[in-house]
Amino acid sequence: MVTLLLGAIILLWAILAFRTVRGMNGLPELPAASLIPDADCPPVSILFSARDEAEQLPQALASLLTQDYPHYQVIAVDDRSSDATGRILDEFAAHSPHLKVIHLTEELPSGWLGKPHGLQCAYEASSGAWMVFTDADVRFEPEVLRRAMALVLQYRWDHLTLLGVVDMVGFWEKVALTYFTAGFILGVQPWRVSDLHSGHYIGVGMFQLIRRSAYEAIGTHRRLALEVVDDMKLGKLVKQGGFHSGVAVAGEAVAVRWHAGLANIIRGTTKNFFAADNFNPGRVLMRALGLIVTSLLPAAAVFVASDLLDRVLGLIATVIAAGLQGYSARGSGRSMLYGLTHPLGTVIFCYMLARSMAVTLWRGGV
Repeated sequence: MVTLLLGAIILLWAILAFRTVRGMNGLPELPAASLIPDADCPPVSILFSARDEAEQLPQALASLLTQDYPHYQVIAVDDRSSDATGRILDEFAAHSPHLKVIHLTEELPSGWLGKPHGLQCAYEASSGAWMVFTDADVRFEPEVLRRAMALVLQYRWDHLTLLGVVDMVGFWEKVALTYFTAGFILGVQPWRVSDLHSGHYIGVGMFQLIRRSAYEAIGTHRRLALEVVDDMKLGKLVKQGGFHSGVAVAGEAVAVRWHAGLANIIRGTTKNFFAADNFNPGRVLMRALGLIVTSLLPAAAVFVASDLLDRVLGLIATVIAAGLQGYSARGSGRSMLYGLTHPLGTVIFCYMLARSMAVTLWRGGV
């Protein structure tokens, strides 16, 4: 029975690895996109909402305001910050004609979460024919807008998500984030998003470029007012609305220092993981069980199985899973050797799932 199970796990990982490598290698790469001339550049509005982002905001904002693009504006919403976020935004606005700052000081309206409300306010103050939704800590290289626009015009997309990189410092961050990245790619399958007949969708908070008319047709962020994972749900609305969505690999051209340290990564994802499973405990438990069976069971079999064949099969399954995580780590600019931490990443991820569910249920919401 164990032998058959391990054989099935090997087959599963082999299929996933083949599909993932082939699919990801087929995605367009932003650095390879052409630099379109000024005359072909429609007006773009870059929108973000910030709350207590003073530490990373200056570097990110500076990168947004030095874009090599002829017609763009940055609409920044200060969402009731208690730190220096508002002051930093005002200081940048005083020296840049591209930046417009909106300060929100009143209580959050009923029926809204903070980030969707901030982005809705940013949209209402914007004028671009295209809009980029991003976060207050994301850094863009100067040619990002011009190359991203070249891609949507080339492929006739209404919506483009760029897959950037996350800065990782120290062993534990790299273990958790390379595992998380591999899991995200396996779950979302970005290479299938552009297929209009596929149900796959994507939206990443680092960079989403969307045609204004498409955004208005799907109902704007008013449709996402209470969504915790509003970035992914924006991508879902695009697909459901019949619009064409695409994905490209940005590499270092779009980067973020997400959470510093493993403890902050765990705390920072508490509100997201249970929400990503639609607050369904059954789905969380099934996901965790699936990870334990496919990732931890083969690794355990290598050391504790009494039958030599089972040990060999467990090793093969573990090597394939580790190779897939190593492939993801390489795409993030990290050593493929971090794939060897796959079982450890599984334990951390299952804990994060369980913690997100437990804390959300204990608090009665996010």
